[in-house]
Amino acid sequence: MSLRVVFMGTPDFAVPTLAEIVGQGHEVVAAYTRAPAPAGRGMAERPSPVHKMADGFGIPVFTPKTLRSEEAAEIFRSHGADVAVAVAYGMILPRPILEAPDMGCLNLHASLLPRWRGAAPIQRAIMAGDPETGVAVMRMEEGLDTGPVAMVEKTPIGPNETAGAVHDRLAALGADLMARALAALSRGSLAFTPQPDAGVTYAAKITNGDAEMAWTLPATRVHDQVRGLSPFPGAFFMADLGRGPERIKVLETEIADGDGALGTLLTADGVVACAEGAVRLLTVQRQGKAAMKAAEWLRGARLAPGAVLAA
Repeated sequence: MSLRVVFMGTPDFAVPTLAEIVGQGHEVVAAYTRAPAPAGRGMAERPSPVHKMADGFGIPVFTPKTLRSEEAAEIFRSHGADVAVAVAYGMILPRPILEAPDMGCLNLHASLLPRWRGAAPIQRAIMAGDPETGVAVMRMEEGLDTGPVAMVEKTPIGPNETAGAVHDRLAALGADLMARALAALSRGSLAFTPQPDAGVTYAAKITNGDAEMAWTLPATRVHDQVRGLSPFPGAFFMADLGRGPERIKVLETEIADGDGALGTLLTADGVVACAEGAVRLLTVQRQGKAAMKAAEWLRGARLAPGAVLAA
C-alpha cells in the first residue's frame, strides 16, 4: 500500500531517501527543507539538495522559518499525510507537527541509538574511534533523538575511513532502511522498541575548536580526528609561509613511527609528533587551493624537519 508522505530533509545525506521513497511508489505530497542560503563567491542563494531534487520530481516545496506557529501547523495538517519522514532536516518538530500525520513521524538517524544522539553523529563516531556505526529508523518525539527505534542497519568503520566515505555509505543504507520501514508501516507491522537509558552519548555540533589539530593527544586519536573531519570542515593547523599564519587543512593521515615535541615536523615527508607516537600527513589543503599531497606541499612551503605546526 502506498502512503501519503511529507518528506523533511535538507543536505545531500537526505537525497537518497527521498529518491527511494518516490521510487517505491509512495506519494510525496510535500517536501520541507531549509530555506535557500547564500553560497559561493557571488553569495547567490542556493536551494538545498533536497529542494533541488523535490523540484525535479514536481513535489511542492516548503521552507518555513519556524514550525511553531499555528499557521505552520495548519499548513502541515492540510497535506493530509499518513506519515512524515525526516532525514537531517535541521529543525525541531513541535508537538502539533508530530501529531499531525495519522501514522506519526519517522526519523532516519545516522548512528546506533542511543549512542550519538544529536547533530554530528558520523563525525563524532569516527573521532571517538568507534569500530562500527549505522542508521536507525525511530519514531520522533519532542526530545532530541529520544524516540523508540523500529529498525537498525549496522556497518563497520574501517581504521582509515573518513567521514565522507562513511556518510555516503550510510546515506545509501538509510534510504533502503527507510523504504523497508515504510513498507512495514503500510502493513501495520512496524514495531518500536524504547531506547535503553544506558549508553546515551551526544554528538554535539562540530566547532572550530574541535577542528584544531590535537597534537596533545595520542597519534591514534589525532588520526581519528583527521578522518572524522574529512572532507568537511577539515582538521587544521596554522603555518606561516611568509605572509603571516594561514590555516592548513589536513584531509588524510596515517599512523607513523616517531617521537618529539608536540606538533614538531620530524621528517621531510610529513611525520609529525603527537603526545604518544606520530602521524604522517598524507593530504593537505591551503585556503582557496586544491587538495594536494602533503610531501609535495612541504617541499613547496620549504618547511623542514624541526618546524612546529601550531594548532
